[in-house]
Amino acid sequence: MPIRRTFRHGVRAPATRDPRLRAALLAEGLDAFLAGDLPGMRSGLRRYVNATIGFARLSEATGIHEKSLMRMLGPKGNPRAEHLTRVVAALAEHEGWALTARISDPE
Repeated sequence: MPIRRTFRHGVRAPATRDPRLRAALLAEGLDAFLAGDLPGMRSGLRRYVNATIGFARLSEATGIHEKSLMRMLGPKGNPRAEHLTRVVAALAEHEGWALTARISDPE
């Protein structure tokens, strides 16, 4: 039987050390959102939260109950725009990032 790496060892530990990996995880969720892929957005943001801040600390930063955050970023979640903006702002603040949008020509 092959050895399976847990999420903690496979993603969380490297994300702790590598700011580019954290940026890529967050960008995945935000890019999906901007493309209209809401399931991809929820999945990407959930992976980022699990690999970095965790739902308990995100709850403290946003004032949104931890279980509500888990539900809204879960597969059947339906986050309100107000909550989504609070989550994204808290994640950016946690990293010390300023998020901007850039429009580029399709190639």
